[in-house]
Amino acid sequence: MAADRALDVLLDPALEPIVEVTLAAEGDGTYRAWAHDGSVTFRRRDEGTGWTFEETSVSGRNPLADQATDRFAGLDAERSSLHPDRTANAYPFAYEQVAQLFDHPAAPDLCVVHTAAHNWEDQGGHRGEHGSIDAVQARAPFIIGGAGVRALGRVPRACQLVDVAPTVAALLGCAPAPNARGLNGSSRQDAYLRRQDGDPLLDLLDTDGGHPELVVGVLWDGTNPNVLYDLAERGEAPNVARLMAMGTTFEHGAVASLPTVTLANHTAIITGAHPGHHGILHNAWYDRRTGQQVITNSPATWPTAMQWLADDVDSIHTAVHRTWPGAFTASINEPCDHGADFSTFGLMRAGESIDRPPLETPHTTERFVRPVKEYRWGSRVDHTGVDQAVGLLSGRYRGKDWPLPKFMWVNFTLTDAAFHEGGPHSEIARASVHDTDARLGEVLAAVEQAGVFDRTAFFLVADHGMEETNPEVRGDWGVALREAGVAHRDEAYGFLYVD
Repeated sequence: MAADRALDVLLDPALEPIVEVTLAAEGDGTYRAWAHDGSVTFRRRDEGTGWTFEETSVSGRNPLADQATDRFAGLDAERSSLHPDRTANAYPFAYEQVAQLFDHPAAPDLCVVHTAAHNWEDQGGHRGEHGSIDAVQARAPFIIGGAGVRALGRVPRACQLVDVAPTVAALLGCAPAPNARGLNGSSRQDAYLRRQDGDPLLDLLDTDGGHPELVVGVLWDGTNPNVLYDLAERGEAPNVARLMAMGTTFEHGAVASLPTVTLANHTAIITGAHPGHHGILHNAWYDRRTGQQVITNSPATWPTAMQWLADDVDSIHTAVHRTWPGAFTASINEPCDHGADFSTFGLMRAGESIDRPPLETPHTTERFVRPVKEYRWGSRVDHTGVDQAVGLLSGRYRGKDWPLPKFMWVNFTLTDAAFHEGGPHSEIARASVHDTDARLGEVLAAVEQAGVFDRTAFFLVADHGMEETNPEVRGDWGVALREAGVAHRDEAYGFLYVD
């Protein structure tokens, strides 16, 4: 088979520096993972509404055996082990990550995961990268605080990004979803969302005195939590530090779903479902049924990306409206705007113009704006997002009156651009945290000016982490596959379609 020939190429010792592990489904709930020094076959079994996993065979070293969530947690731990070898790495929730991916009918024949060291510069990549399920690239920050949230401080815990939406729904007091299904597809009576792979983190909540009137969620795209937490504690991100002081911060973060890329995990956060279940499988993939390439993560496709969302998937917005039909929700600069009353991309779909930001925006580190176009673009986009959020919270925006939102989501993009450009430990990454923190401060001030700060809860999360690569470790497995005569499609660098 073509997949076997492709696997032989990927396991060639010449590709060991860039190929961490290759994943495949073998049918009947059985999956296999291959590395250059071993492989594992495992099977999933239904248990309640979730899964348990049984290893059925191991040859050599099990490449997914270490699933510790605390590996390289903390800035010192990460910096002392930059781009670690596979034998020292960990892959949190790896079996669940693999199983959910291959539930989608457009899942690849082989999913290739690159090494921590692999630098994608030959393919347009950067010094900072993500996409792997290793601990650093999969780990996003998770901070939650304010009304209805326990102030537990910084705790040595991890969750998954799919836990965020059910936690927010529980915090708001949303009603259970009718005919809901859990991770394994069976009926789930306690779910807040119709397809709920995650679980609400109920021990973080204290709503005996009532639920918050407003929940504001912010996403800092591509932010490494070790870096963010450290800068907050050093006083360089005072608004993030303020949120941390108000509630609970997960030291080990929130683990992104495979693939650990942008739109797959934006959607996972807002829907509570993994990519293999919510339908936004990757930034790009191949639809075998129609024979077409699907691209969702580009400026041209963001406004319509949710056409690929599965019909049985809810969002926080739809859960709010099911409970409070007259409630108002807002989605700022977010492609996954399913069910939102106000949406940046909804305006674009309606043919309305978006206010163009000034060339020189406030809260912008000028030394990076002029030489780095991505920094300039991200600064302007995020400035426009703040303008929308503050306008809605003021009750008057675009010449219209707006009610106070029940749920507001604000997506910040600058951090992803900067962490990619220089790597997570660079000056440009640090500058992007300073700038985004100042913009977050504007949102917090707008909530205060609306008079509801004490009745508002906040959470901060990212769609994935960001890891520093080794510029000397380059290469493209596609070259080796072509030289071996293996016909294939490689979508978004890692989804191989060969059969």
